[in-house]
Amino acid sequence: MALVFRTVAQLAGVSLSLLGWVLSCLTNYLPYWKNLNLDLNEMENWTMGLWQTCVTQEEVGMQCKDFDSFLALPAELRVSRILMFLSNGLGFLGLLVSGFGLDCLRIGEGQRDLKRRLLILGGVLSWASGIAALVPVSWVAHKTVQEFWDENIPDFVPRWEFGEALFLGWFAGLSLLLGGCLLNCAACFSHAPLASGHYAVAQMQDHRRQLETRNTNLKN
Repeated sequence: MALVFRTVAQLAGVSLSLLGWVLSCLTNYLPYWKNLNLDLNEMENWTMGLWQTCVTQEEVGMQCKDFDSFLALPAELRVSRILMFLSNGLGFLGLLVSGFGLDCLRIGEGQRDLKRRLLILGGVLSWASGIAALVPVSWVAHKTVQEFWDENIPDFVPRWEFGEALFLGWFAGLSLLLGGCLLNCAACFSHAPLASGHYAVAQMQDHRRQLETRNTNLKN
């Protein structure tokens, strides 16, 4: 039973970590962190991401322009760029490390303790990647809410609202955290199958000795 749970936890953990990593990469580059709808022109929609601002018009389509200067960006966007890059890198390392710790991988099959440590390290990296993805998304969402309800801004000025990439980033961060938890849970169950395996080997050795003794007695 413990072997089945460990296998399922490993596969589910790696799958969730892979899903979270892919979504975090999409969140990093999609220009949908903020949306802006103009009341004066409903056919024009503005979106903003970490790297560019886009405007969508019914006749022209989408046109995007990259930010000219990194230092000219607001603090939350500058830090979000760094943290999202960090999240993507840590997520990739977590997948690579935990992949070598899977039981279904025959490499290092006899080194159970090493595989358990790789699973733990992969889970910790997935945790770090999830936190690094959740922090910038939540920070940008917090600043968006503050600016939306800022009483110093006149009512006729359009307000930025949540974009689809924020929700994608939250889902990516939670997937990475849950995947890391499952990988560490799988690592905690790594000793039970090993002990039962040693017990089975001992039983086979005792049975072989009994057969050899019986054959020796029959020959005599």
